[in-house]
Amino acid sequence: MAHWARVSRILAGVVVTVASTVTTTVLLPPMVPASAAGAEAAALAPRQDPGERPGRPPGRQLRWGDCAGAGDPALRCAEVTVPLDHRRPRGRTITIAISRLPATDPARRRGVLLTTGGGPGGPGVPLPSTLAPLLSPEVRARYDLIGFDMRFVERSTPIGCGQDLEETGGYWVRTATPGSFPADAAEARAYARDCVRAAGWALPYATTANAARDMDVIRAALGEEKISYLGGSYAGMLGATYSTLFPGRVDRFVLDSPPYGDTAWRPYELARTPAFEAGTAAFAAWTAARDADYGLGATAQEVTGAVTGLIRRAATSPLVVAGHAWTGGELGSLLVAGVYDERSFGLVAAAFADLAAGREPYVPFPLRPLPPAGVPGVPADNHTATNMAYRCGDGPWPRDPRDYLRDLASYGARYPLFGPTNANITPCAFWPRIKDEPVRLSANRAPGVLVTAALRDVAVPIANSRAVAAHIPGSRLVTIDAHTHAPYPSFGDACLNGAVDAFLTTGTLPRADVAC
Repeated sequence: MAHWARVSRILAGVVVTVASTVTTTVLLPPMVPASAAGAEAAALAPRQDPGERPGRPPGRQLRWGDCAGAGDPALRCAEVTVPLDHRRPRGRTITIAISRLPATDPARRRGVLLTTGGGPGGPGVPLPSTLAPLLSPEVRARYDLIGFDMRFVERSTPIGCGQDLEETGGYWVRTATPGSFPADAAEARAYARDCVRAAGWALPYATTANAARDMDVIRAALGEEKISYLGGSYAGMLGATYSTLFPGRVDRFVLDSPPYGDTAWRPYELARTPAFEAGTAAFAAWTAARDADYGLGATAQEVTGAVTGLIRRAATSPLVVAGHAWTGGELGSLLVAGVYDERSFGLVAAAFADLAAGREPYVPFPLRPLPPAGVPGVPADNHTATNMAYRCGDGPWPRDPRDYLRDLASYGARYPLFGPTNANITPCAFWPRIKDEPVRLSANRAPGVLVTAALRDVAVPIANSRAVAAHIPGSRLVTIDAHTHAPYPSFGDACLNGAVDAFLTTGTLPRADVAC
């Protein structure tokens, strides 16, 4: 079909955009819990730290060596020791894996540019190799690119919740259907209980604030007085948190499509529900206008019905095509990939058209997070486990199931596609208490940062980026009118990329917000 020529041109950028955001809200079928056994709340009390041992102050002498599982021989890795609990700096320690690509022009080197994965739960160690060819030569000349896996992710003292595989999208979520709430709640409780059994020693310390504190230990270990930072999606929220906790250590920070941390995570999930509905409508309208290519319907309503009908069928009984049993969760994740980015509309529409016709679809990105190749000791469900640990740890979640039932009634009626998913109960309702306090952006006193965003972002609606820019005094917001997520640098907009490159190379923010 003619649309494949366009798909092939934008495919690389789409895969970077989709893969960089590990966590997506997906349409998943309600699942029967392994045990509805009326688990007692006491079972969720954190277990005693195994192997509690005296710690040691973080060392400043880093030993750089090969990066496990990395295909780039120029990328070098090291480990930084940090306290499990930053309030007890001489208590138990964990290690954080970091990577480095040196600045290309040592004579013009300014310092380090840190980065990590989105999600939360995405790895950061491989990112310097991914970013390097996308950044301008001027930026590469001035900065060592430093990637890191956040605490408990992949190479950084990884945890799991005892599950055999990742959830689709790396995010535990269940879609409520009539009568499914008791089973959904029982499964959420069981998952929380399993996480405590497998990683109860770590869960109270899995917070964005602690990850930001780890960043400052990395800074000190690198011997830098200040750091610059590039973070997209959740990693942008992490950067904003760091700038609040350590304003005097902030050099040049670029926060690309950051969630507004003060609403993390329950209010944020509910608030972005209408954006997912609008994104689906845009995808359906685009596909309907090309009915001759895809055959999913000549109107947006017909396309939506065809796609959601396939998802519902697969939720009842997996859809077997070319030897693969497609679940409702996998098809929901595929739809979200289309909803996230306008460049993937054709790719995802073609995949659904193939599935509807019983043909094997072409899907060039994983629907479940992949284990890191060549990295031993990472639990099979590491990305899902860390995603849930951070989400449950960052902010208060309702503990009363009736709160979720009220939200389901309200959001399900207004947003029939995603309301039953985003408003439903999660393991966070049964999570152990966290030994940390949320960091409010209203307390931020850092130098101004550069925030970038797309106006029609579904994953992190534009109101989030505007709020982050407004709460960090002196900051500027650069936007593009596009349906995409985390546009720097892979979307390729010259205006937005130019503004970021100018800030990173000169330190000068635009005089006012910029609408590209």
